[in-house]
Amino acid sequence: MSLPTVLVVDDDAPVRRMLQRTLAAEGWEVRAAADGGAALAAVEQSVPDAIVLDVAMPGVDGLAVARRLRGKGLATPILLLTARDAVSDRVAGLDAGADDYLVKPFATEELSARLRALLRRGRAVPELLAFADVTLDLAAGRGTRAGRDLELTPREAALLALLLRDPRAVVTREHALEEVWGGELEAQPNVVDRYVAYLRRKLADPPLITTVRGVGFVLDA
Repeated sequence: MSLPTVLVVDDDAPVRRMLQRTLAAEGWEVRAAADGGAALAAVEQSVPDAIVLDVAMPGVDGLAVARRLRGKGLATPILLLTARDAVSDRVAGLDAGADDYLVKPFATEELSARLRALLRRGRAVPELLAFADVTLDLAAGRGTRAGRDLELTPREAALLALLLRDPRAVVTREHALEEVWGGELEAQPNVVDRYVAYLRRKLADPPLITTVRGVGFVLDA
């Protein structure tokens, strides 16, 4: 079984290294970023199981990072680190999309315990499907490609989910009708082709959905 992954984001290098050592010793696979921009790029490349995010950073601060990630539909647990403990600061962090809040200085044992608690909530594995540079949040029905929102309808999101669940495998028109349209009598095979065309336009280039003549469609890069 692979280790759970955590992304540590802090512009203070000694703190960042300390967190890396501590969490690695606790059984985490640790990745690190020194600022908000690097954190967003790291998540775009690979979604972690949890994020430890410092609030006060130059440029894109922790609150902005949390808001952007939540705006993209990312459900990964976020634990904020901050030197401020006023109620207004905690409220701002939670409103930005954080799941928990830890005030500096803190005991590393408490940080580890809070992360374990977040994992137990079942949010560490987001309802997220991904292939190449496409992601789809199943709960929100929100998709992105290379960070760009796709603005999907519920049917389009369901069809994209079907393709994403088993990329490079052919999805037949009949299977799509059953899964996306529930086998509705009025839903004819050409409705699948129409919705595939809608998805292709929204996904844009380079193309990812290939037609398998007489059979159906396949998602491939």
